[in-house]
Amino acid sequence: MNLKSIMLGAAAAAAAVTGAQAADLPVAPEPVDYVRVCDAFGARFFYIPGTETCLRVGGRVRVDFYFNDFGDEPNKWNRAGNGTSTRARGYLYLDARTNTEYGLVRAYTTMLMTRDSGGSTGYDLDKAFIQFGNFTFGRAGSQYDFYTGNAYNQIGKNWSDSNSWVAAYTAAFGNGVSATISLEDGTYRRTGTGFAGHRYPDLVAALKVDQGWGSAKVMAALHEARLLNASSDAKLGFGIGAGVTIKLPMLGSKDTISFQAQYADGALSYAGITSGAQDVVFSGGSTRTSKAWSVSGGLYHAWTDTLASGLDASYADVDAPFGGTDFDRWSVSGNLMWTPVSGLEFGAELGYSSTDFSRGVKDKDALEAMFRVQRTF
Repeated sequence: MNLKSIMLGAAAAAAAVTGAQAADLPVAPEPVDYVRVCDAFGARFFYIPGTETCLRVGGRVRVDFYFNDFGDEPNKWNRAGNGTSTRARGYLYLDARTNTEYGLVRAYTTMLMTRDSGGSTGYDLDKAFIQFGNFTFGRAGSQYDFYTGNAYNQIGKNWSDSNSWVAAYTAAFGNGVSATISLEDGTYRRTGTGFAGHRYPDLVAALKVDQGWGSAKVMAALHEARLLNASSDAKLGFGIGAGVTIKLPMLGSKDTISFQAQYADGALSYAGITSGAQDVVFSGGSTRTSKAWSVSGGLYHAWTDTLASGLDASYADVDAPFGGTDFDRWSVSGNLMWTPVSGLEFGAELGYSSTDFSRGVKDKDALEAMFRVQRTF
């Protein structure tokens, strides 16, 4: 064996050993598109992998125990009704946002499922809307509404508070001033029965100021009230209102006081009247509207970093046409809320209401209480 043969054999052996060692090395993993935190819209958003859309996923579990009306006769506990009742409710929140050359594109959804005493189960698509720049489309809070309470308000309320299908445009003028015009589904605003289909949606307009001292809003709405009776006339109802919320930093960083007044003619929901009355009445060959006005206010006070209270009071007066039954109603609710850790709340509330009727119906007093445990995440 000559030197050349020896060298060639050694090279072949070295190549074989190197190849075997290479086969034992770990294979480099494929690149992974890890979830990234998105801080463009505040905390708890993350980028949906492969996109520039930021998503926030949240939820809430709420459990309530109610002490039902134990006021005066004929409303106190009786054999026909439960003195207490319960509710368990779960919420799911999805909030997707993208900054684009047209402005913010946002899709927001709130879904909830409820289980009440006796096994009654319900599902609700509470909100589902899309924002494109200054436009909003879908199911959202009515652009008419402003102050909707600080307490739980199990006893009821006398102010406008409604979700609706909206097609709205909001113009921002700077310094916290904005104006909104909105087309809304009038079927959510009917009070009473026997309505025909409406021919056009409700028209809502509002002017709002939101600044360091607090916020204020003036609003107006038009609503078609049209009965099934072909002999009746369609009426153009309306609602107007104004409200203000003032921050009270001298009492606490989160403390506020609010006032609101609303009036409605043929569109009682815009004054907070959703039952016990009729938007329009047909009698003796003519059609007339019912009228209502309401005033409301509330206070929110944080006693400590973990203990707070909400207090609400409201009054409404309803005038029925053709000598019908007028009534007025007032209510007050107050609660105490304890938040031992972020997102966890224990609350107790007591509420009282009184309804006085002009004729034919016995006046009614109601006294109710509730206990709530709630976890928001």
